[in-house]
Amino acid sequence: MPKDPMTPRTTHVRIWILCLILFLSVVAYADRSILSISGSAIKEEFGLSAIQLGLILSAFSWAYVIGQIPGGLFLDRFGAKKVYGVTLALWSLSTLAMGFVGEFSSGMTGALMLMFGLRFLLGLIEAPSFPANARVVIMWFPGAERGRASSLFSSAQYFAVAIFSPLSGWLVSRFGWEWPFFVLGGIGVLAVFVWAAYMREPRNHPGVSETELRHIVEGGGLVDIDAAQTLKARPPVSKAMFRKLLTNRMLWCAYLGQYCIIALSYFFITWFPIYLVQARGMNIMEAGFATVAPALFGFLGGISGGYLSDKLIARGWSVSWARKTPYIVGMLMASSLVLAAIIPGNTGIIAIMSFAFFGKGVAAGAGTWTVISDTAPKEAVGLAGSIFNGIGNIAGFTTPLLFGIIVGLTGSYSIGLAFVAAHCVVAALLFLLVMGPIERVGEPGERPASYENQEAQNGIKAV
Repeated sequence: MPKDPMTPRTTHVRIWILCLILFLSVVAYADRSILSISGSAIKEEFGLSAIQLGLILSAFSWAYVIGQIPGGLFLDRFGAKKVYGVTLALWSLSTLAMGFVGEFSSGMTGALMLMFGLRFLLGLIEAPSFPANARVVIMWFPGAERGRASSLFSSAQYFAVAIFSPLSGWLVSRFGWEWPFFVLGGIGVLAVFVWAAYMREPRNHPGVSETELRHIVEGGGLVDIDAAQTLKARPPVSKAMFRKLLTNRMLWCAYLGQYCIIALSYFFITWFPIYLVQARGMNIMEAGFATVAPALFGFLGGISGGYLSDKLIARGWSVSWARKTPYIVGMLMASSLVLAAIIPGNTGIIAIMSFAFFGKGVAAGAGTWTVISDTAPKEAVGLAGSIFNGIGNIAGFTTPLLFGIIVGLTGSYSIGLAFVAAHCVVAALLFLLVMGPIERVGEPGERPASYENQEAQNGIKAV
């Protein structure tokens, strides 16, 4: 039956925008992780010691944390499209350049300095990427859909592991350690053109129908956050805003909650395989395959957490408890990883880790970036996301270090596992007992945009 020509056209451009930022996030994670795949061959070719290789591996994390606040300020000043596009181009070129280290360095010292510098540069340049993702979600999605949207781009790490780790391993074995950098850098350069061609603000996107725009606006999407007039009129972020973001109890619970989530992630990608080899007697190949199931369940948990959180809102739950409840339950599930210390069989280890990382995924999908999207001040969305991401990613170097110290001093992986599990319990208690209501900072009593119609507040007219 033909459609009535008077029927309003419905589009779903926001879904394609989400697919685009998910793809860019996967590329970003892959760029960060391919050094670990190429590391053994690099170490052998340039005669690096384990300490020197570790120094190169750590360069990204330090720079990534340092670059968060400057990256957030750039986002609030210039908007997501410009900042994401420029940084995507630069980090892709930095990745490509890693493949040419052997051509431009002479000897071990030169290679060490050049690789450290490029990895440090990659961390600085990628710093705005995830705050930019959150900004795009705030702009393009009504509040009641942000849980699912945020959970998808937050799950990029699992896609990167599943897709690019095997690809990178094949490239190294077939063509040499340089080729993962060439391939991923090339993909990133091509993605710049896709981003520039497709990314627009909702009001200015030629593919968005009046029905979709109204759906976003009436659901609380901040569609004008990157409008030229908005960016031009926005004053520089004040000291008072910094103070607000650094003294708000609710935000600090979100910051620490993200720290605990990332602590679990870095335990998984650093010490968990080593634990399987040294404490459980697996060989390296078995340990590598053993990480697949927890990663898969982590992804499924992330999608489930965002979906559940949005469903609870749709059923009339308050935004506070719709976001908090999956986070609290998920982190308590994740704390079960401590049972690995007493489970005798390796199959049981993989099962409990899969359960724990499903819980971790649920928590991340519902209660990390989604909360920042719901609560960041409208005039400092990028800065709030950057502070959140910067504090969270401190766990990227503290957790592996402290876990190693605990194991070294006590000789016990069991105590190390208890240390990681304690993060889960502390985070759950913070959200349950300390956080308080989830509301947009600077507007006490305002319900997050999951319910509100912000047309009057933002000068937005429904189309």
